[in-house]
Amino acid sequence: MLSLAASALRWLAAHTGTVAAIMLMAAAGTGAWVWQRRENARREQVRASGLRYALGQLDGLHYRAFEFAVRDLMRRDGCRDARQVGGCGDNGANVKATDPYGRRWVIQCKHRRNGLAGSAVGTPDLQVLNGTARQVHGADIAVIVTNGRVTAPAVAFARQQRLHVIDRHTLGEWASGSRPLWELLRSVPPPRRPTALS
Repeated sequence: MLSLAASALRWLAAHTGTVAAIMLMAAAGTGAWVWQRRENARREQVRASGLRYALGQLDGLHYRAFEFAVRDLMRRDGCRDARQVGGCGDNGANVKATDPYGRRWVIQCKHRRNGLAGSAVGTPDLQVLNGTARQVHGADIAVIVTNGRVTAPAVAFARQQRLHVIDRHTLGEWASGSRPLWELLRSVPPPRRPTALS
């Protein structure tokens, strides 16, 4: 073992130019990789800051693409950790995010292919969200968002349970880039922690 180490050290001493070149190439490669990641993050931030959707665009999406669109809107509004989590066994959450004020959001997306003409979001959809958003996902703010309509009993249930309903009208306003979602809702919890924004 010692003779192997000694041989390696002799080789390194005899080939310092090769070792230096290898180290220089490794440093250059690492630098290029770091630069590329930063550049990709910067491009994504620029894209997200100007993100806008028309309701017609949202109507034309597949339900899974609608979930990603909601995630992207949350990112646009400053929720850097927003992620799409929907799928089999999602326990009533399609998007999770933390806003710049430290509040945790859990969003259930209900895409209707026919928009307003599609089936309405009803109380059972809100009951699923109510049963999991806070207890399972740790939400401060639980939201159901649809490009369609919501029944009156579902709206009443949401008020009773401190759930937020984003119907087609509110979605259109939010997606057009007017204001962050938390400014469009009736009442949201105060910030979890003081920030530069609070």
